[in-house]
Amino acid sequence: MAKILTVLYPDPVDGYPPRYARDEIPVISGYPGGQTAPTPRSIDFKPGELVGCVSGELGLRPFLEGRGHTLVVTSDKEGPDSVLERELSDAEVVISQPFWPAYLTPDRIRRAPHLKLSITAGIGSDHVDLPSAIEHDVTVAEVTYSNSISVSEHAVMQILALVHNYLPAHEWVTARRGWNVADSVSRSYDLEGMDVGVFGAGRIGMAVLRRLKPFDVKLHYNDVHRVPPNLEQELGLIWHADARSLAAAVDVLSIHAPLHAQTVNLFDDEMLATMKRGSYIVNTARALIVDRDAVVRALERGHLAGYAGDVWYPEPPEEDHPWRGMPHEGMTPHVSGSTLSAQARYAAGVREILECWFDNRPIRQEYLIVEGGRLAGTGARSYTV
Repeated sequence: MAKILTVLYPDPVDGYPPRYARDEIPVISGYPGGQTAPTPRSIDFKPGELVGCVSGELGLRPFLEGRGHTLVVTSDKEGPDSVLERELSDAEVVISQPFWPAYLTPDRIRRAPHLKLSITAGIGSDHVDLPSAIEHDVTVAEVTYSNSISVSEHAVMQILALVHNYLPAHEWVTARRGWNVADSVSRSYDLEGMDVGVFGAGRIGMAVLRRLKPFDVKLHYNDVHRVPPNLEQELGLIWHADARSLAAAVDVLSIHAPLHAQTVNLFDDEMLATMKRGSYIVNTARALIVDRDAVVRALERGHLAGYAGDVWYPEPPEEDHPWRGMPHEGMTPHVSGSTLSAQARYAAGVREILECWFDNRPIRQEYLIVEGGRLAGTGARSYTV
């Protein structure tokens, strides 16, 4: 029998379970392009429940313990005395989320001789050192597409919130108990007519472009793979050969590229200086794609009009992280891909992967990043080793 070590974010501060705002969520059976939503043989939770936290356990305990396996669930993942460190040595499966990542470093993988499978509950497995996973024959899988649309909706929301100065205006009527229309609109603009760019036109980036089309903006993009001409024509897309050209051309930049050697700190002081004064950046991809302190400097001197993001480094960030107090920000705590709607899909996807793993059935190729000591499956295209 196997030990499954699951690292999830902590429970709500007011206790678990919360009182839910809705009684049900829509059923999503498939995604753009034809991929079906997760299809486990069964689930042990009600879609729409909070299953991504420790007490939610991704709905896995009845299934795993019913088969005689051991499930360990914790949010304690940092430091030598953490539960993650204590339990890792004999774990066969490690499950975590991009929103509360259990960093599987080369050292941790080396000290986990029984580890055979790493599952990301969601998408984005860069918290796993892929070369080490390949070296130690650890399969790496994630629930591809399960929360892509969730993230794209969040990105569009943050774009609108920045451009329309929503958060400061909201603060005037709540925290300040005021009615300061002039102060609220002095940094407020329409998105209509602006040049909006997407850096990384994969599943999420393309979903953002499609959702922005009705706003009558000029759409730009850069990606290592140029989209088909008919799609460029349909959406009116302007392609840029590199990130620098894209950044210089747009009023709003939304980042959706994977993190790898070529994108780490790509948006540094020099790159940010090429952007128009008064530009906005939204980053729901990975925090290390931008230079943390360069963003702060650009906001403080007024070159950037706003920065919103859903990703930090490390996660969770330290209390004095400069993004917590920089001006004109709209930061959130990596929640975009963990809506209750998305949780229903990625929890079901984890269940599907585990059913296949323990039944010795193939895991669907869309979910696989590393298999058999090599990069594998469609998800592997997003990673560089």
